[in-house]
Amino acid sequence: MKKLHIAASPLTGTIFAGHVLKDGRTWGKGKQDLTSEALIAVAEHAIHFGGKTGKAIKVSDDYGKLIYTIKVSKER
Repeated sequence: MKKLHIAASPLTGTIFAGHVLKDGRTWGKGKQDLTSEALIAVAEHAIHFGGKTGKAIKVSDDYGKLIYTIKVSKER
């Protein structure tokens, strides 16, 4: 089974999911725009792990270096 890849376009910011070719950079057939779904999933993840108090979650790379802090508040 091919590994699923998800990434944001550096030109448009659109978040795509699909498979990449062997070069690891080129999208194969069938990539899908999942921008809304991905953003909702990240927001739900942040609420779950950051708590309803709005505590920020920290995102690190594979080496433990902090690269993002995400804080989400839910609209009523």
